[in-house]
Amino acid sequence: MLLMMAQILVCNNIHLLGYASPLIIGYMIVAMRRDESRVSLLLWGFATGFVYDMFSNTAGMASAGMTLLAMIQPSLALSMSPHETEDEMRISVHEFGFWNYTMYVFFSMMILHTVYYFLDAFMLSDIKLTVLSSFVSSAIATVIVVCLDMMLSSERNK
Repeated sequence: MLLMMAQILVCNNIHLLGYASPLIIGYMIVAMRRDESRVSLLLWGFATGFVYDMFSNTAGMASAGMTLLAMIQPSLALSMSPHETEDEMRISVHEFGFWNYTMYVFFSMMILHTVYYFLDAFMLSDIKLTVLSSFVSSAIATVIVVCLDMMLSSERNK
């Protein structure tokens, strides 16, 4: 709930280079446990995207991106996680390690932002700007999500 409010009230007003706006709502799917069921992930992804679409008037772009991210998340988490980890572990900086987690978040955010911005552009005539917006937004969202997870992980470990 707080993450959605921060996204709608704060991050929607960030327009770096006039185009790039980070979608930190992807953190809701990125941080799900590795043993979460696919149906649950897909429902959470679609519901989160749908609520964002309702408040941001984005006509299903976030729903599509979040649903695709939810579909790919288990495979991506498995490929990026350390091999000696348990299936029921929570995905976090503490469990994955800083670089593995950062790469996992960056690839997840690239999936979300690429779908979002390509649906927003809806044509390939200005593909350079769309790719630039996707990349810059993904980088900003990655920094925000990693910092947020580090703060939340340190609070949980106390």
